Amino acid sequence: YQADRPRPAAFTTRIAIEEEFPVIARIRKSLENKEQGFTLIELLVVIIIIGILAAIAIPAFLNQREKAWVSQVESDLKNAAIAAESQAVDDNGDYSALNGVVVETNGVVTAAGPFDLNGFNGTVGVDMDVTAADATGFTLQATHANLNGGADVYTYDSDTGVIAGP
Repeated sequence: YQADRPRPAAFTTRIAIEEEFPVIARIRKSLENKEQGFTLIELLVVIIIIGILAAIAIPAFLNQREKAWVSQVESDLKNAAIAAESQAVDDNGDYSALNGVVVETNGVVTAAGPFDLNGFNGTVGVDMDVTAADATGFTLQATHANLNGGADVYTYDSDTGVIAGP
């Protein structure tokens, strides 16, 4: 085409397009300058956000572990109570045979008693023993090695059927 003749729309120049759409000019300029990557400030902001999220999540995670240990103790107490009730049925309602039964942290019944006869398996980390048993009822106490160093004691009373904790 000659300079004095108008150009058809199909031959619009790059400059004309960039004048009409300044965003395209900025994109082209950044590509020509090879601007790549993130700035140090952008990376620091991302690291700070990740740190804040971690600070929120870690305490919540630790709290969930503690709740799981409490659930293990309560579950063992309920299962031991069922085993004790089963034994009492075999002994005409007498709970006296439960005296002296102890369950160690490895889940093994260490004293001869009815729990091993009725399929009771203790949870690893839970210590449990029968603190009182007579002809009409029994009391179980349990602790978990990871709950306050084993100092938190949970008690099950057969008269009430309730587990009481610290």
